[in-house]
Amino acid sequence: MKNILVPVGSSKNAKSHLQYSVDFAKAFGAKLYIVQVYNVYTKAGTMIKIDHILERESQEFLKNLVAQIDTKGVEVHTRTLKGKLIDTIDLACKKGEIDLIILEPRTNSIKDEVFLGKTSGKIIKRTQIPALIVPEEYVFKPITRILMAIKSAIIKKKGVLEPLKSIQNQFKSVVNLLLVKTTYYNEGDFGVNEELSDMVTNITKTENATTFQGVLEHFKSNDPDMLCVVRRKRGFFTKKWEKNTILKKDFHSPRPVLVLSGMR
Repeated sequence: MKNILVPVGSSKNAKSHLQYSVDFAKAFGAKLYIVQVYNVYTKAGTMIKIDHILERESQEFLKNLVAQIDTKGVEVHTRTLKGKLIDTIDLACKKGEIDLIILEPRTNSIKDEVFLGKTSGKIIKRTQIPALIVPEEYVFKPITRILMAIKSAIIKKKGVLEPLKSIQNQFKSVVNLLLVKTTYYNEGDFGVNEELSDMVTNITKTENATTFQGVLEHFKSNDPDMLCVVRRKRGFFTKKWEKNTILKKDFHSPRPVLVLSGMR
């Protein structure tokens, strides 16, 4: 893991989140790219050009934010990016050869009952870049226990497990696999291939209405430092993400959540 992207907003958690990101990057010797995306909507007849104003304010915001944290020798780059959020993030990730995005649940200070705000939810839902969602005010610590919850172990996409492998290798983590049989189960879904089998210490099979309910049932007994889930059409957050925001009553994790790109 060499390059990590951290989009930041105006939330009260921004400083804490950025410090976690620095600590995480330091563990891997990775470069950290801190970005703020802005867009400009103009009205017909508007005389004032505000692009340079927004860019200057954004640059100043990032500069002040970085000055408040301990970078611990990590190579940190700040960027202000103009454009539509997802297109701009995708382009930045391609150009910067980004391995992981680290997200805070809410990039803006919004209602307490919201777990994932509109911006973070949109990035998770509409990109295929691996992401780590870090709870608010969460302090970095080694990730020694990982619970991976999936409803199909079929892997067709090359390299999909690389972020998980990288974390496991760095921290010598124990990975426990939770296979959740839902109504969408197909014959062969629980066939764990050699690549995944070599990473896993224990495999638990459960039957629940959703993968999320399976996690709720087994989270406490596993007591993981990180939860790992997978993007897919009928994946972990599908129904909860019909809108980009996710309420805490629908899902909330006290530990970081690694979201891998789709496995097929």
